[in-house]
Amino acid sequence: MSGTSLDGVDAVLADFSSRPPSVRASAHRPFPADLRAALFALQVSGPDEIERAAAAANALAVCYASAVEAVLQAAGATRDLIVAIGCHGQTVRHRPERGFTCQIGNAALLAERTGIRVVSDFRSRDVAAHGQGAPLAPAFHAEAFSDRAEKRAILNLGGIANLTGLDVDGSVTGFDCGPGNCLMDLWCARHTGAGFDDSGKWAATGQVIPKLLQELKQEPYFAVPPPKSTGRDLFNEAWLSAGLEPGYEARSVQATLLELTAQTISDALERFLPQTRRVIACGGGTRNQTLMNRLRELLGAVTLEPSDAHGVDPQLVEPLAFAWLARQAILGAPGNLPAVTGAAGPRVLGAVYPR
Repeated sequence: MSGTSLDGVDAVLADFSSRPPSVRASAHRPFPADLRAALFALQVSGPDEIERAAAAANALAVCYASAVEAVLQAAGATRDLIVAIGCHGQTVRHRPERGFTCQIGNAALLAERTGIRVVSDFRSRDVAAHGQGAPLAPAFHAEAFSDRAEKRAILNLGGIANLTGLDVDGSVTGFDCGPGNCLMDLWCARHTGAGFDDSGKWAATGQVIPKLLQELKQEPYFAVPPPKSTGRDLFNEAWLSAGLEPGYEARSVQATLLELTAQTISDALERFLPQTRRVIACGGGTRNQTLMNRLRELLGAVTLEPSDAHGVDPQLVEPLAFAWLARQAILGAPGNLPAVTGAAGPRVLGAVYPR
């Protein structure tokens, strides 16, 4: 999995003989600086996009293959033991309202370099069936974290924040609620040179700017009921810059962006997932202790805890979800939830590239 944060690739070797599935080994491969820059540039339209996207897709495949080799080595496993690689690819456009979503990564090259069957392109079939194509992890969340005695929500704090609702009757809902780390990472990189705000320490030195927070929260997306999904197509530098005024202190803008993430998550839980008793958090944002502490304040009596309290490292939930989706495809079983994405019905997701 390589997500909206564009920090690199997370890979797992998943064993589905237990619940939740066990992770036999994991690896992280950061993106080289030139690849990360190329992927950022592809988030907006520009000259020579087709060639730049193809070159980035090839570079991604090389990075993915390196992550696969690292996982195999860590597990002491040979490639013939692996049923398939589930490869999400890197989203460069997500426009379900216009009937398309685009994840690059050259799965054919990945299959060629690893000698292992690859399942990729998970989102496009759901979009073809008039769905949002996202989020797709809720079906896996239901398999791994549901409890018929307690209404739960899974919070993924990636570049974009998304929520999965797991009700006691077995029903599942899910949606992207807004920016997770993407705006904070962008602002931090611009003003400190660091790719992210380590544990939210820089944000903690600033003061929330009420006027800016109020203006950012006027974004219509926040009030739209699910099913809905979003990404850098909306929450990007241009979106943020539209609300900025001269004289805003940089660290206070960072504090405001953290508050925006926390409040929009809390508001979404209250509005769309009422009576939730426990929130299980995953993703890189769980390492931002300032954000986690603020979320606990806003959620009050609702328990907020990281997913490792339930047997899965927070960094590994998303790659594990796409391993599960690959397994669904190989089994010929649906991977989407129409109640989540709005698709016309259950669909088998993914294109298969043989070994």
